[in-house]
Amino acid sequence: MLKHRGFPGRLPGTDFQFVIRRGNKDGASPLIERKRFADRRYADRRADQGFMAALWEHFGEEPFERGNLDAGRLSWLFGREVVPAEQPFDAKSYEALLRINVSVAQVSFPEVFAGDGEFAPDGDAWDDGDEDDR
Repeated sequence: MLKHRGFPGRLPGTDFQFVIRRGNKDGASPLIERKRFADRRYADRRADQGFMAALWEHFGEEPFERGNLDAGRLSWLFGREVVPAEQPFDAKSYEALLRINVSVAQVSFPEVFAGDGEFAPDGDAWDDGDEDDR
C-alpha cells in the first residue's frame, strides 16, 4: 500500500481522518458512492471540503493511487468529485487509480478552487499524518 507522504492525516482540530496507518490484512475496504444530503452536519461538510482541498493541493488534475487514503472519507466524494482513472476499476484495491473530476469539484467546493489555492480549514495548518508512521 502506497503511503502518500505529506498528505494531511486528518482535518485539523477534529477526529476526521484522511489517511490510514496500515493496510487491512483482509484487503482494502471497498469504495462506494455515498449520498450527501443537504441536512448533513456542518462538521461533515467541512471535512469533505478539507479533504477535497488536500486532494487538490497534493494531486491536482493528475491521476493518483488510492494508497493509504481513507476509504470512508473517499466514499463521500467517490462517483462525483473523485472518479476512477482506469477501466476496469477495482474498488477494493489499494493500487486503484483515481482522479479529481475538476468540473464537478469546482461546483461542489468552489472555495477550494477560488483564489490562491492555499485553502486550510479555519486557517489552521494541516495535520500531516507522517508523524503517525512509527
